[in-house]
Amino acid sequence: MKISKDRVAQIHYTLTNTSGELLDTSLQREPLLYLHGYGSLIQGLENALEDKATGDKINVEVSSENAYGEYHDQLVQVVPKSGFQSEGDEELAEGIQVQVETNNGLTIGLVTKIEGEDVTLDLNHPLAGMDLKFEVEILDVREATAEEIEHGHAHGAGGHQH
Repeated sequence: MKISKDRVAQIHYTLTNTSGELLDTSLQREPLLYLHGYGSLIQGLENALEDKATGDKINVEVSSENAYGEYHDQLVQVVPKSGFQSEGDEELAEGIQVQVETNNGLTIGLVTKIEGEDVTLDLNHPLAGMDLKFEVEILDVREATAEEIEHGHAHGAGGHQH
């Protein structure tokens, strides 16, 4: 059976940048289970997996515009430190991710700099502006259930748990 819309694929993947630096892998975890055709994966990877079958292995390079988009300088903003609430023991520090309310809802921002009362937040996705390389092995392909199609995601180990 081939990967196509309304099918669930189970894959193992290794993600690196174009310099070969490891960014993520499923090899030491459960394989990833996803519903094809519903935007569960970045567009470039989902396109590359179309029509692949169980046992296929692919290597694909995905450009930033087909991955997490371009890096946008306007998504780096300086905000007042007083706008942050302390959550338990977690102190505001450079390098931590914080949840931020924006006009488009909640998003994650990276604290890149703290100077006095000014906090610099980067709201770009951490992989924005990067071309990515994937090594993927397709472990299984099956028809999606009606419930998975209705919910827009795969269910089960490696997918969404209800």
